[in-house]
Amino acid sequence: MGSRIKDHALSLFFLALFVLALAGQAVAGYFRNNDELLDHGQPTIGLGDFLWSSDFAVDVAENWQSEFLQFFLFIAATIWFVQKGSPESKKPGDEGPGSDADQLVGAHARPDSPRWSRAGGWRAAVFGNSLLLVMGAVFVLSWFAQSLAGTVVMNEENAMHGLAAISWGDYVTSSDFWDRTLQNWQSEFLAVGTMVAFAIYLRQRGSAESKPVGTPHHQSSRESD
Repeated sequence: MGSRIKDHALSLFFLALFVLALAGQAVAGYFRNNDELLDHGQPTIGLGDFLWSSDFAVDVAENWQSEFLQFFLFIAATIWFVQKGSPESKKPGDEGPGSDADQLVGAHARPDSPRWSRAGGWRAAVFGNSLLLVMGAVFVLSWFAQSLAGTVVMNEENAMHGLAAISWGDYVTSSDFWDRTLQNWQSEFLAVGTMVAFAIYLRQRGSAESKPVGTPHHQSSRESD
């Protein structure tokens, strides 16, 4: 058991952080929401009701969609674009999806390669793009969930102020929706861009996201360019 935990420690570490952060967000959001209800002369709600509310859903979905968009674009961009010297990039000259031999696909697969990579054809094509497909699907679904929950929240706020309800279409073209969306996108793009650039000149000994400490700045990895 100890060996299995060690083999999956990185995933388990971030899963634990995710659960703790989500729980913290739920509690903090619950108190904030009840404070707002009291300010408007409305009765407070229980924690369970808050967790099923659009207020909680829109905040969660808003963050999820931006995170998965970040990784979707980063995965896609690193197929064709390179950054000389960054460990987050392939070396210049390695742009593109690579050959079947490089990717161990079809006749070039090993006996222990995933079954769909050995099958070739459409199954190898789907499996070869499965990471991008899943990341993109989660982004789209999260963004759609954000828009639905956001519409409900907006209409609840409109009702408190005696304003008319709006449709989903009106909400997704509103400044509120795009303010929520773009304030997350810009921070994700900044974080990825700085990671790519900082890792050219800065090091973290022992991290898989860093080059070895003594690697020259111009090299993307241990291998010479």
